Amino acid sequence: MPGFWLISLIMLQDKKERPIGIFDSGIGGLTVAQAIINVLPNERIVYFGDTAHLPYGDKSTAAIQAYAVKICDLLIRQNCKVILIACNSASAAAYDLVKEYVGSKAKVLNVIDPIVQHIGKTYQHKTIGLIGTKQTVNSNVYRKKVDELDLGIELKSHATPLLAAMIEEGFFNDSISESVIHAYLSDPDLKGIEALILGCTHYPLIKRQIEGYYKGEVDVLDASQIVAQHVKAYLEENNLAADKLVGDHTFYVSDFTRSFEESTRIFFKRQVHLEHYPLWE
Repeated sequence: MPGFWLISLIMLQDKKERPIGIFDSGIGGLTVAQAIINVLPNERIVYFGDTAHLPYGDKSTAAIQAYAVKICDLLIRQNCKVILIACNSASAAAYDLVKEYVGSKAKVLNVIDPIVQHIGKTYQHKTIGLIGTKQTVNSNVYRKKVDELDLGIELKSHATPLLAAMIEEGFFNDSISESVIHAYLSDPDLKGIEALILGCTHYPLIKRQIEGYYKGEVDVLDASQIVAQHVKAYLEENNLAADKLVGDHTFYVSDFTRSFEESTRIFFKRQVHLEHYPLWE
C-alpha cells in the first residue's frame, strides 16, 4: 500500500508540472496568456497562434473546428494538463467538439463560460452589451447562456468585425482605431447598456479607448482577467497548480509574421522565440 500512495504522489506531481496549452487565431489570446502568467507565475504556457488563418471571426464553423482539432493534436503531444480555447469565435464554434476530441487527456476550458458566470453574479436584472466577431455574435452562444441563467439580464449584441483585424495590424491607441471604435459603439444596438462584454480576446488591447468612449458610465469587462481567475480556481480546486516554474514558455505560430513576433515581445517585455508549426504539411 505505501508503494501505491508513493506512485500516486509522483503521478500527481508530474501532472502539476505539465503546462497549460492556450490557442487563438493570433495575438488576441496573448492577453489571456499574460493574465494567466500574472496570477499563476509557477505555470508554464504552451501558446499557439494560428496566424495562417486569422481572423477566425469570418471563418465557417467547420473551418474553425478543423483548425482547433489540429492545434489540439500539438497541445496534447506537449502533454498539456489544461487546454484553453482563448478565442471567443473558436469557443463558440468548437468547444463541444474539442472537449469530446481531447477526452480525458486534458481539461478543456473556454473563454465564454467564465464571463457568463461573472455577469450572472454581478449584473442581475441589468442590460448588458456584447461586442465580438460575426462568428461569436451570430452564434448566439452568449445570448443562450445568459438566458439560461434566468436572472433578468437583457443582452444587446453588436458584431464588430473590423476590430480584430485592425488590432492584428497594429492599429490600436491611435486615431484610426479611435474612429472605428466610436463608429461601432455609437450603434443603436448598444443603446442603454450598463456593462459591455469584450467578446474577443483581442479587445483588451483597446479597452482604454473603449472606456474613454463611455467616460466611466459603462463597466467594460476585460475577459482576460476573468478567464485567468477561472483557470486559477480550476487548478487550485483540483490540486493541479504547479509548485514552481519548470522550463520556459513556448510559443508556436502556424505562419511566421514579424507583427506577431513584435507583439509577443511587447506583451512579455522580452524577446520571445517563435516556433513555426504549419497545421497542414
